[in-house]
Amino acid sequence: MVMGWTKHGDGKHLAPDEVVRPDERLTWPRMIGFGAQHVVAMFGATFVFPLVMGLNANVAIMMSGVATILFLLIVKGKVPSYLGTSASFVGGVIAIRALFGGDTPAVDAIVTGAILIAGLVLALAGLAVHFMGVQIIHKIFPPVVTGAVVMLIGFGLAFVVADVYWPQDQWLALVTMVITFLVIVVFRGFIGRIGILIGLVLGFVLSWGADRVFGAITAFNAGTGKVDTHFRVDFSAVEKAPWIGLPDFHAPDLRLGAVLLVLPAVIALIAENIGHVKAVGEMTKTDVDPYVGRAVMADGIGTMVTSAVGGSPTTTYAENIGVMAATRVYSTAAYYIAGVIAILFGLCPKFGALVAATPGGVLGGVTVILYGMIGLLGAKIWVENRVDFADPVNMVPVGAGIILAIGPVKHMITEEFTLEGIALGTIVVVGGYHLLRVIARRPSSTIRERTG
Repeated sequence: MVMGWTKHGDGKHLAPDEVVRPDERLTWPRMIGFGAQHVVAMFGATFVFPLVMGLNANVAIMMSGVATILFLLIVKGKVPSYLGTSASFVGGVIAIRALFGGDTPAVDAIVTGAILIAGLVLALAGLAVHFMGVQIIHKIFPPVVTGAVVMLIGFGLAFVVADVYWPQDQWLALVTMVITFLVIVVFRGFIGRIGILIGLVLGFVLSWGADRVFGAITAFNAGTGKVDTHFRVDFSAVEKAPWIGLPDFHAPDLRLGAVLLVLPAVIALIAENIGHVKAVGEMTKTDVDPYVGRAVMADGIGTMVTSAVGGSPTTTYAENIGVMAATRVYSTAAYYIAGVIAILFGLCPKFGALVAATPGGVLGGVTVILYGMIGLLGAKIWVENRVDFADPVNMVPVGAGIILAIGPVKHMITEEFTLEGIALGTIVVVGGYHLLRVIARRPSSTIRERTG
């Protein structure tokens, strides 16, 4: 059954190396804690990326919960994952706004219409994988490529920490990071498993306290995009937000020119989904291959559903996979809970505004851990599959793709369309590997198969 979880042990106590599998759960109060941690992990990026794309962040948060629940139902509860806002569409959306006239409700509809069609293409790609068999994935995404995609997803987000979060309050970022280190490593059982959430909450409280003791800080302000003097914690949006209310939905508008600008992001999403599913499989030590097609299709359907009402494109979230890597709790029950909480956020603008008030420095201290752990999962895939980096067919495109993602390097295709960062790195890794393999006349992936 999709939602038939068995209780893990007594549901309360976990040994340091003990794992809670996707079909297991702890006591419901503990699961609510893990679900809340997943919401916190996804909230920053899921809230910020819609703002960058000029879309409604509250709609994005609410519909991410709906998309996550749809995803879990489609994959039959076998792949624990959260669907948050995808960053792969940012470049394409900015190009659409430049082409069609900026930030107006009419252009918002054109943007979400283009995203909806991209979601349809992604869903069809997942359907093809599901019926043609996972072997097509092994041919296109062998371990050397899959590991690289997982790594560049994690390390490719380093610029968010370096350019956006950390500069907002470098000392609070450092303190939050250290607190999170200590909670995860020193404390055993439940407390250690929710170290990310505890680190974030304590960082929030310390930021509020720093405002009271030291006053305003002069640093980068993500809200204005400039260096200015401001308080670390700003509750003004919380005070203005109503307790209960629906976000502002809108219908999509389909324009072919806009669709063409976002379609390349589908390539990155296919690779990103496969990389995330493979990473989950490595962590849970389970065979998730039969569900790869379902996962890609589910992400496409999630993107279609969210964009149909004015929401953002979705993708399986590295931040939440990082939380699983830190907690070793892979229960899908936590994700259902996270989905419900996200929907309630959408219905309670005041609570959503409170979480959105989390200082950027605090997010920097937490995300530097999450993104790094995702990157190292890619290395784990290489090690366990014994990828041979003495072979330039493996080393050259992988190294280039990771650097392009970390940069993030921007490559302008036309005046209206630019490939950059994770999307560009993914294309170079996948395309470069297969091109070099053909040139070198390699019949298959140049890896030493794992034995034993």
